[in-house]
Amino acid sequence: MIIYSNFITSESKDSLKTYENHYLVCENGIISGIFKVLPEKYKNLQITDYSNKIIIPGMTDLHIHAPQYSFRGLGMDLELIDWLNTYTFPEESKYNDIEYAQKAYSSFVKALKNSSSTRACIFATVHNEATIMLMDMLDKSGLITFVGKVNMNRNCPKSLCEIDAQTSIDNTREWIESASKFKNCKPILTPRFTPSCTDDLMQMLGKFNLPVQTHLSENLSEIEWVSELCPDAENYADTYYRANLMGNNSIFAHCVYCTPKEIELLKQTNSYIAHCPQSNANLASGIAPIRHYLDNDINIGLATDIAGGANISMFRAITDAVAMSKLYMRLVDENAKPLSFAESFYLATAGSGSFFGKVGKLEKGFSFDALVLDDSKLENINDLQLTDRLERIAYHLEDRAIYAKYVNGIKI
Repeated sequence: MIIYSNFITSESKDSLKTYENHYLVCENGIISGIFKVLPEKYKNLQITDYSNKIIIPGMTDLHIHAPQYSFRGLGMDLELIDWLNTYTFPEESKYNDIEYAQKAYSSFVKALKNSSSTRACIFATVHNEATIMLMDMLDKSGLITFVGKVNMNRNCPKSLCEIDAQTSIDNTREWIESASKFKNCKPILTPRFTPSCTDDLMQMLGKFNLPVQTHLSENLSEIEWVSELCPDAENYADTYYRANLMGNNSIFAHCVYCTPKEIELLKQTNSYIAHCPQSNANLASGIAPIRHYLDNDINIGLATDIAGGANISMFRAITDAVAMSKLYMRLVDENAKPLSFAESFYLATAGSGSFFGKVGKLEKGFSFDALVLDDSKLENINDLQLTDRLERIAYHLEDRAIYAKYVNGIKI
């Protein structure tokens, strides 16, 4: 496949590289190169012409809750624990009803397919049947995803509480076996967070050889609660570390209040942080020190965190990350340089994408995940550089600019 257009990708964490009027060659879903002049060996192949459009890498949403999509934008005047009890847990309890789950998950998958996300790491609920249904829908959507059946055996409503650790593990094994048939959607262990999982459950989950996603240090009340529940743990992160749940295939959402020791543990284990700027603001959780994480070479990506975040667009996550970093500089640490647009774009593409491997850049050897963007609806009085056009898309059009979408070289 050969595509002619204008291309923008991250050259580094803080700089963008542009290719104006170039050819991108993709073979078997992998980028072979980007060329100003098409090499002779490709001369007779058909060319897809996206002149005047902009093509960027697909974005990876590193943390999103599928069952919460149905109540996005509600309860934004509450903080985390009250919001969970008022909206989240009552809604997730409904997914025991497979007909309701089918209706709700169909809506979510349709929205995700049409969004700026080409890949995602997704929370489901504790219900095996509904989770497999979600995975089946996603597998057929063309997106590439990880989905997790949630584990919870304490501090949650009876309708969501697994009887004990062994029952939760048995349910998890059954779910993993059922999920083995999927090609594009893979299982990821999902202990919701320490307050909802007993120590023995966490220890048992740590024996599985699978990726992990959970929450860490999102809210001050949550952190205090963890210290009461796990008095022998050195800190919140330690509750996961001692259960063998931290590593380069582990994602920790939020990380707003991580201590120096926790930050060192995240770096030491090559774990990932999923930055959720809109959610952190909506639930009054706080402002994560993203500049510190980025400058210390910690694996970090961007996420919408539906429904703590009310918007499924990763473009919105990019602009919110920039805005929140400015507030962090003004209100918390005046020496913390705010994120540039290029840095936030990196987090949404290469930063998040690296969890899936060579994903998130338009470079040779990377999977061809891409968004074709049309900004013709935006009047430009002045001639703009490609990067200026991209920034205006992020702030003004968001996902409405998407003209076409590719995942692993396949147009969806």
